[in-house]
Amino acid sequence: MAEVLVLVDHVDGAVRKPTLELLTLARRIGDPVAVHLGPNAAEAAKTLGEYGATRVLARDAAEFADYLVVPKVDALQAAYDAVSPAAVLVPSSTEGKEIAARLAVRIGSGIITDAVDLEAGDEGPVTTQSVFAAAYTTKSRVTKGTPVVTVKPNAVAPEAAAAAGAVEELAVSFGESASGTKVVSRTPRESTGRPELTEAAIVVSGGRGVNGAENFPVIEALADALGAAVGASRAAVDAGWYPHSHQVGQTGKTVSPQLYIAAGISGAIQHRAGMQTSKTIVAVNKDSEAPIFDLVDYGVVGDLFAVVPQLTEEVKTRKG
Repeated sequence: MAEVLVLVDHVDGAVRKPTLELLTLARRIGDPVAVHLGPNAAEAAKTLGEYGATRVLARDAAEFADYLVVPKVDALQAAYDAVSPAAVLVPSSTEGKEIAARLAVRIGSGIITDAVDLEAGDEGPVTTQSVFAAAYTTKSRVTKGTPVVTVKPNAVAPEAAAAAGAVEELAVSFGESASGTKVVSRTPRESTGRPELTEAAIVVSGGRGVNGAENFPVIEALADALGAAVGASRAAVDAGWYPHSHQVGQTGKTVSPQLYIAAGISGAIQHRAGMQTSKTIVAVNKDSEAPIFDLVDYGVVGDLFAVVPQLTEEVKTRKG
């Protein structure tokens, strides 16, 4: 069976959920071969093997931390040359999309970004994408070279399938351009203890109806009760009520959780473009004519300051 390269997204060897989703999708079209760049590959290999990685091509080098993007492209290209895969799958993060695009240029192949599904086809892998602000669903395939595909987080539920996960050293030669952009400082992001917004299975977002930064704890309380990430509409972010890193929408982050709760969000097209592919959508809004209600699975017409605290208490009660 053909092999499929999967670029591993990890934090010091702790494999992140989008990688497990990629391994699940890769098994539909071949045997997954994971590419682990950075430290603690042996620890990561245990998890990668549990989710179907037959091999783990590993390389740890200072260049991955000291310089931006290009060293990882060099390494992924080395893996491509060594394996001759049927496809290359990469997480659809900002960095992941740049790595994928650079690799596709180098190997003369087509690229598909932000796929939400992947299946085998007679003429190669077929991807599903949500396009034009998620107004349409399209099926596409690469017609030239080896498909390079980036996949959105939460596109598929990870499914375990034990495989060898044998670690092999990846030989990499870094090119001159690898040291072109050096990282000179880092500032650790303050941890909230909540899931990463683009990876969370549940997202609770607040909008203009929250009416001030001092009221966002109402949104945060529900999110914490559900184990969810916190999002915000552009109106709330532009008003300075919540950090831009939490903005959901066309000019913010795109999320596709199992459950999306929109509180005090009218549902402008800019916001809908960032959350429309969520599996279940719930909205709370005082305006029964708000556009968000055209999109939802469940809608509550009411004051979020009355509805959301009640929901939070009910969740806490049911969790015991």
